[in-house]
Amino acid sequence: MRTLLIIPAYNEEKNILKVVTNIKEKRPDLDYIVIDDGSKDSTLAILKENNIPHIHLIHNLGIGGAVQTGYKYAYQNEYDIAVQFDGDGQHEISCVSKICEPIEKGEANMCIGTRFLDKTSSEFQSTLMRRLGKNIISFLIKHFTKQKITDPTSGFRAVDKSIIKLFANNYPSEYPEPESNLEILLKHYKVTEVPVSMHERTAGKSFVTVFTSVGYMVKVTLAILIDSVKLKKEG
Repeated sequence: MRTLLIIPAYNEEKNILKVVTNIKEKRPDLDYIVIDDGSKDSTLAILKENNIPHIHLIHNLGIGGAVQTGYKYAYQNEYDIAVQFDGDGQHEISCVSKICEPIEKGEANMCIGTRFLDKTSSEFQSTLMRRLGKNIISFLIKHFTKQKITDPTSGFRAVDKSIIKLFANNYPSEYPEPESNLEILLKHYKVTEVPVSMHERTAGKSFVTVFTSVGYMVKVTLAILIDSVKLKKEG
């Protein structure tokens, strides 16, 4: 199956070349596309200088818009599987085969890489606030869909052709992983999780900090509540 890595990147000048080099060394069979989300540092220059396949967004669209751009590219180029893979070095390239396997076997439409099914498999340690937020989101998703997702904010996921098409046409912009997980489950697609290794970010700054976690959680909770009502009416 033709597989594409979608790599969103915003101000990742210290990470992006290392991430791409690692992919080329360990999985030279995989296609990839970096979505430069209007970076203000030298990310774009690094991509150009090293002939790295990329799409440059003139304006910063945020993580949702950047990832959707990757899904549009995957759909237009008829890929069978698309994998979201962060440009900050936190995702482990050797785990890509694990999250693609359920899709290749026809067992799932989407497979999420989780840090929480096997806690010994990942060096990534989230903060207390993030763990609390993760638990709240998991509870809400399970309440509305009857299926538990242990890592609902994980951006390390693989999807099949049917979801590539869905995401290319419509993808949440504000809280993409929790909202899209909810949508996929309410539309009765098959979703599974596999334990993966994730690394601590070595450079740059994460979007969600300990200072913004409370506000983020309030907003994402409201978004899930509103989405659940809207999607159930549509479905």
